[in-house]
Amino acid sequence: MAVMKTTGCGTAIVTPFRADGSIDELALRALADWQIESGIDFLVACGSTGEAATLDEEEWLRAVRIVVETAAGRVPVWAGCTHNSTRVLVRQAAQLKRISGVDAVLSANPYYNKPTQEGQYQHFLALARAVDPLPVCVYNVPGRTAANLEPETVARLVQAAENIQAIKEASGKVSQFAELAHILPREFKIFSGDDGLALAAIAVGAQGLISVASNEAPAEVTRMVRAALENRWDEARELERRFARLFDANFWESNPGPVKTVLNLMGRCTDTLRLPLVPPAPATRARLERLAGELGLLQHAPVLEAAGAKVG
Repeated sequence: MAVMKTTGCGTAIVTPFRADGSIDELALRALADWQIESGIDFLVACGSTGEAATLDEEEWLRAVRIVVETAAGRVPVWAGCTHNSTRVLVRQAAQLKRISGVDAVLSANPYYNKPTQEGQYQHFLALARAVDPLPVCVYNVPGRTAANLEPETVARLVQAAENIQAIKEASGKVSQFAELAHILPREFKIFSGDDGLALAAIAVGAQGLISVASNEAPAEVTRMVRAALENRWDEARELERRFARLFDANFWESNPGPVKTVLNLMGRCTDTLRLPLVPPAPATRARLERLAGELGLLQHAPVLEAAGAKVG
């Protein structure tokens, strides 16, 4: 059984699309390379920020492989795999064991069904057994799924499955971070799923952040998290103050619309999204461009060529 040792800042990386809606593989490789060169601690492919819900199965596996191949062992790569049908989840997740280089599986609460705690327990336990011995990070995001995963249920899961070794906690409740830290084994990893709560989460026992904003500012958000983990709180707070507006701006409209807009302004990918998501309104785009400029994100931006069309 592999023991998860990952800590720090991981990027829930976007999935770039060409203008025709297909995955822009060159841009995804370039983004992953830039993330690693910027010092990110790990990458999460095909999470909600990666628009996994709109990828078909072949595209999902291809995107995971691209990130794994690009990382080439330089940083851990986690693969997102979420479904509200446990049967489908188990079938899909088992395929990840065939991709050499996947270090862990990240899976969110079953969405829409609103399962009970017992339902979530059985769902995640089935996932853990399907991907064993790969480590599993359960992802509690009730704002998207309408189901909160209670700390007591996480504790039951940890006792039942050795490969459930981490949680991405995005309930928005600092008290829930604290309870998780109090009742779970010290080696269990707790990651904030909210950029704006990362420092508070680390202060009560979390080991890092799975970030949206590090798509746009990987070096700076990573420094913020590492500073907090190393008890350099003045530096961590200064970076948090600087980028707090970006943390908020990434949710001015549905994620990852604002993130892709900023990355487009930076020349790193198109701002193409898949329905039902659409690019931010022109007024929001203007606000994002102004903020990105103020934060210095538009300096030295590359201009990529993707699918024969200029990006940026």
